[in-house]
Amino acid sequence: MKFYVYLIITKRLNRFITYVGYTNNIRKRLNLHNASKGAKFTKGNKWKLIFKKKYCTKSLAMKEEYKFKKNYKLRKYLKNKFIKKNENCNITTI
Repeated sequence: MKFYVYLIITKRLNRFITYVGYTNNIRKRLNLHNASKGAKFTKGNKWKLIFKKKYCTKSLAMKEEYKFKKNYKLRKYLKNKFIKKNENCNITTI
């Protein structure tokens, strides 16, 4: 079974917020986040997937998720890259 570590983004109070998680079904997990049935932190927002990476085992994905959550430089880099690419993007499309 394959597992993914992912980064999603939304706009809250005129700021872009990111969230890192892991799953074995990326599409289903993103739908849960957008339906306010995902993690408590993600409720009430529309999220957009901006990064994912595949791993062979759950334990490896969990270890990498932990590292990714602590790597604020990489998260900021990916967030800024997304924002620049979508400068004209209205938040309702995110």
